[in-house]
Amino acid sequence: MLTTVLVWLPIAAALAIWLLPLSRYAAGSFALLVSLVEVGLWIDALLRFDFGSPKLQFAQQTDWISSLGVSYSVGLYAFSLWLAGLSVIVMAAAVAYAFWAGRERARAYFGLMLFLTGAVIGVFSSQDLLLFYAFFEMMLIPLYVLVGVWGGPGRRAATIKLVIYTMVGSLLMLAALIVYGLDEGTFDLNKMHASNNTWIFLGFAVAFAIKAPLFPLHGWLPDAYRKAPPEVAAVLSGVVSKTAVYGFLRIVIAKFPEPVHDFRVPILVLATIGLLYGSLLAFRAPDVRGVIAYSSLAQMGLITLGLFAANDLGFDGAILQSVNHGLVSAALFLLAAMVERRTSTGDFDRLGGMARGRPLLATLLIAGGVLTLAVPFSTNFAGEFLVLAGVFQQGWAYGALGALAMVLAAMYALRLISAVLHREPGSAVSDAALDLRPAELGIVVPLVGCLIALSFWPAAISGHAFGGNGKATGALTAPAPYPSSLPMNCVIEKTRFGTMGQCQVVFKKAASK
Repeated sequence: MLTTVLVWLPIAAALAIWLLPLSRYAAGSFALLVSLVEVGLWIDALLRFDFGSPKLQFAQQTDWISSLGVSYSVGLYAFSLWLAGLSVIVMAAAVAYAFWAGRERARAYFGLMLFLTGAVIGVFSSQDLLLFYAFFEMMLIPLYVLVGVWGGPGRRAATIKLVIYTMVGSLLMLAALIVYGLDEGTFDLNKMHASNNTWIFLGFAVAFAIKAPLFPLHGWLPDAYRKAPPEVAAVLSGVVSKTAVYGFLRIVIAKFPEPVHDFRVPILVLATIGLLYGSLLAFRAPDVRGVIAYSSLAQMGLITLGLFAANDLGFDGAILQSVNHGLVSAALFLLAAMVERRTSTGDFDRLGGMARGRPLLATLLIAGGVLTLAVPFSTNFAGEFLVLAGVFQQGWAYGALGALAMVLAAMYALRLISAVLHREPGSAVSDAALDLRPAELGIVVPLVGCLIALSFWPAAISGHAFGGNGKATGALTAPAPYPSSLPMNCVIEKTRFGTMGQCQVVFKKAASK
């Protein structure tokens, strides 16, 4: 029942806000309370979770469409528990900021934010393919409205571009899941066998690549991240992009091992290009949000490298870095919003000198920048190191180019800090602009505090993301071993590599059935 409560509590609260004649203050207070309850429920799930087991936990299943083998099936694996935790924490911070900022049409706004929370948790907990698709589409509805109605100038064009890209991905995924589910006779992910159908694989892979987004399917990203309300941009970058990580792990990698093996090199090449391309664009971006947006493109490329390295180091690093990036990007977008409220701009040529007389703003922005730098002993360093160590096993060039991207990350992070805090004060910076207020600190400090805590113990995630002995190998699947779902025309052969004693899966075609 706990997973079901996590999914449906915010959706029920959203309906209540829409139906009841609440004032702006009451709607915001209620939404924030529900968001904090979600965090409390997740902490309860974390304390009760058995990290020694790779099995699905807090599961619930009920027939939905019996004739098609469709069920309401939800539950959490260790890695999806961490992604769900990231989601409820970032969503609570976003709702708190919107409440403090006093968004217009509060009932509609906060209802949409809670509805989005439930849909995202639904994606991370779905164990039925059609249910996954339903939550995936539910998630897009509030995003369209939040960006299109409450966004800044140019929001309509940004919304149209977001709609076009995501609809293409959704239609491809819908076609793929229909063919896959009907061929299997069920949509239950725990019963579906692995497939070697390349076209079905591509349908899912392209849909998740758009959602991440990955190069070259990132065309919607710059406008959406710049024009959306800052807290919505924080959710887009920090949370929504991670639904692609779940999709890659739970569906693409777990259910299409042979196509993953065949397409691994092109995917790794595109992820590397996206990592370098995003880093270069972030360095050249003329505004605060542009740097954060393009750095998100780069980070999703890095996370994809870890996923398709297809070994334990890569899988562990990808999950850890997903949480790291979600927290960092959310904190930076919210700090960017606080800068914009004081200066009415995010353009670097009009900013500067904000460190003078604003020690709290300077401290938190430098902390966020330093974490982006991935300095040694930070959780970002641990995540990036694991990813690069994992992808190095697939080719030294990937590791070398990934290390180069870390240098570029240092360049754009330092440029961001310098442009906002140092140099001479820009034309938009007034001496009357105040330092961060207590409410703003209450929103951002917990995000930074989570990152600092993870810096002391990154193995809390990297060592507890897949249950059992912490290994993600076996059938090239991270979520759990699926010995009964291996395709009949594949033979698994485990080989040893390196001095770490990790196992890697190699696929060989054998005689067909």
